[in-house]
Amino acid sequence: MQQKLNRFLSRGTNAFASFTAGQKVVAVVGTAALLIAAFMVFRWVSAPSYSPLYSNLSGEDASAVIEELDASGIPYEISGGGGTISVPRADVYGTRITLSGKGLPSSSDAGYSLLDDQSLSTSESQEQTNFKRAMEGELSKTIEAIDGVDTAVVHLALPEKQVFSDEQDPATASVLVDTSAGKTLDDEQVQAVVHLIASSIDGLEPKKVTVADATGKVLTSDSTDSGSGAASARAKEVEAFEQSMQDKIQVALDRVVGVGNSTTTVTADLDFDKSTTKSRKFSAATGVPPLSESTTSETYNGAGSPTDGAGGVVGPDGQMDPSAAEDGADSNYENKSETKDNAVDETVEERVTAPGAVNKLHAGVILDATAAAAIQPEVIKDIISSAIGINAARGDTIEVTALPFDRSADEAAAKEIAAAQKADAAAAKNELLRNVGIGGGIALMVLLAWFQARRRSRAREDATSYVVEQLKLESAARMPQIDSPAMAALEVAEATEEDTLREDLIALVEKQPEDVASLLRGWLVEPRS
Repeated sequence: MQQKLNRFLSRGTNAFASFTAGQKVVAVVGTAALLIAAFMVFRWVSAPSYSPLYSNLSGEDASAVIEELDASGIPYEISGGGGTISVPRADVYGTRITLSGKGLPSSSDAGYSLLDDQSLSTSESQEQTNFKRAMEGELSKTIEAIDGVDTAVVHLALPEKQVFSDEQDPATASVLVDTSAGKTLDDEQVQAVVHLIASSIDGLEPKKVTVADATGKVLTSDSTDSGSGAASARAKEVEAFEQSMQDKIQVALDRVVGVGNSTTTVTADLDFDKSTTKSRKFSAATGVPPLSESTTSETYNGAGSPTDGAGGVVGPDGQMDPSAAEDGADSNYENKSETKDNAVDETVEERVTAPGAVNKLHAGVILDATAAAAIQPEVIKDIISSAIGINAARGDTIEVTALPFDRSADEAAAKEIAAAQKADAAAAKNELLRNVGIGGGIALMVLLAWFQARRRSRAREDATSYVVEQLKLESAARMPQIDSPAMAALEVAEATEEDTLREDLIALVEKQPEDVASLLRGWLVEPRS
């Protein structure tokens, strides 16, 4: 085994010694690159994977934890501005248990942990203050869990409840958030923060929650307030509505005059007033039986007056003249009355008009005179009117004008884009040629080295065969020819000896190539007899 190893090392040394200077440089550089790559891979595989042990630690707790980790010999990493400590993933839980046994981390300035150490002698005021601080800490942790929020500070104003008062002071809350670099909270995230706070505090309305960012910008706005927040929200709604109308018009125009041959502007007047309309209508029901009906009928036949009093004719002084009644004939009396209560239909309607109705809509369109030369402006007006719902009775207007467009900026941009694409194509072509040249050069060097090694190996084999043949000829010349039955055994022994001799000669050629070359030159020069 040792002889084979020595032979392998000897062959490698001789092969390296036979290389040219360029081949030696390539071999050394390639071997070094392979060793460095193997070292980096081994280091990457053997490096432990770190996981957070604690996050958002105070300075005091972080210092104490680091001291314990140094004393225990556990590797660690510090991140998050010193508030996050990470250890190898396999040691996370064991390290936490060990540090918890030593009372670390010891301080906690937020959360429900403030309520753990309360004693029986705690006053009511201190208890309420601790509860408010605990709620603020827990809400801060909840908001910090939102993606993009690094730090959140919550302040609660919880007034005491008045026992003998009908009106209570409302609870309020303020939130200050600090987001990561390059990130901002959108409207949905702000509403999420508002509702998280309002749902966590009893009696807190969402409109009483104020959210601001680290730059001092107020992120919440009350829709009932006429301040800058409501004005900004209304401006956004108007802008979004106008943009949607412009998109509808632009899609229609791009189909008619082509992309880039038209521009559109829409101005909208929206009504943000909220109104409530109540109405009550009555209508007679036809063909419906009455709810109630009563009929009264009176009939009298006989002499005299049908009245119970004295009859007669009224005289000039207002007195009755009985003689006139006695002289009269028989009288007839009939009275009939009817009363019906018919059903009446009643309709009560209450309408609440949502804000955002369109008061007026104005649209202006400019077409490229060249592209829209064969198009009538009235056709474009009809298309736009149908697209966005122009109502002339409401006061909506639309104007379509054909003007020549200035294409200088577009042409300059197109030239710049073409130049950039040409430069990128030239750079890609040069890089490809360079890579092909480098690859071809390396392949050529490897091919030349392989041909040279193959030629040397073939020359070495030829030299070895020649030496063996010369030795056999010299041996045959010195030994007499023997014809005996033991000739077969002798030939077998000679074959074995020939193989051993060949191996020895190969080793000799590898170890002492110069001496073998001198011997061959001597044999070649020596005259044949």
